[in-house]
Amino acid sequence: MKNNMKKFLAAALSLTVLLSLAACGEKTGGGSGSSGQPAPAGSGSATEDTGFKVAIVKQMDHPSLDEIAAAVAARLDEIAAGGEAIEYEIYSGQGDESVLTQIGAQVVADEVSVIIPIASTAAQLMAVAAEGTGIPVVYAAVSDPEQADLLGIDYVTGTCDALNTPFILDMMLAQNPDIERVGLLYSLSEPNSYKPIADAKAYLEEKGIRYEEATANTPDEVISAARSLNTMGVEAIFTPTDNIIMSAELAIYEDLMISGIPHYTGADSFVRNGAFATCGVNYTQLGTETADLAYDVLLNGIAGKEDYYLSDGGIITVNTETAAGLGIDYALFQDMGQVVEVITTVD
Repeated sequence: MKNNMKKFLAAALSLTVLLSLAACGEKTGGGSGSSGQPAPAGSGSATEDTGFKVAIVKQMDHPSLDEIAAAVAARLDEIAAGGEAIEYEIYSGQGDESVLTQIGAQVVADEVSVIIPIASTAAQLMAVAAEGTGIPVVYAAVSDPEQADLLGIDYVTGTCDALNTPFILDMMLAQNPDIERVGLLYSLSEPNSYKPIADAKAYLEEKGIRYEEATANTPDEVISAARSLNTMGVEAIFTPTDNIIMSAELAIYEDLMISGIPHYTGADSFVRNGAFATCGVNYTQLGTETADLAYDVLLNGIAGKEDYYLSDGGIITVNTETAAGLGIDYALFQDMGQVVEVITTVD
């Protein structure tokens, strides 16, 4: 394991000790069981003790991760309906590393058969929790497994939703060839954003296009950051598959639309929450693929598995209501790939 993961391990273990002491005095996390441990967000059908026990751990609650978790659960239900004994529980870390660490300790103590963390920080902390236990970790939606320090770990594999950042920026330039200033909106605490933002900067610099950056680590900060980019006079905004920004998309899309600023993003869930357009993976498909990979690991073990498996993307998603509000004709995207039209939803 790399040095960064070892450092991560030491910090997480220290935090686990503190949490175990704190749990004696008060319950922690958004929901708690009688022991003071976080309660699961949902569960599948109960099976016999001899069956497989699966822990699905979302980094936080928001549409992208909820969609993936639902797809994983649905696929596990299908497998169980075929006669396999599978029991699963869905947990949410609520965007809090201490809660995720506590969940990791709990599911390891429960001796689950496999852990399926969703998003980078959840994957990192579940890998820490499972080290030395023999429990495999099969993550979903880690955009940059190398940056997340998840390569070369013999009990970890998963699915990657790496973003084709240049293509999304190609869409931006196709829609506005004369664009002069682009906003980059992301979180410094989100590993998924490191490489796409670096790629975006390189792309824009090569094209001679100025960019402005605004970062945020909470939903309230996202609102302020988006407003600051508007004040800077950006003509479009790019955000990668950033879970922090996604959690506040519903709070910013109307102001951006009214200001005439199209928001190009890294996932279709942003677009269903009001962003203008994206080109990326289908998260229902990614969740299904992750469940199939986890089931294969349960049956055949993790030996011989790749560090990660790249999920196919290439689907352009456009919010037709936002396009109308911006006054943008997105027909030109038809020449760039398959276009899926959606409207704004709040789920």
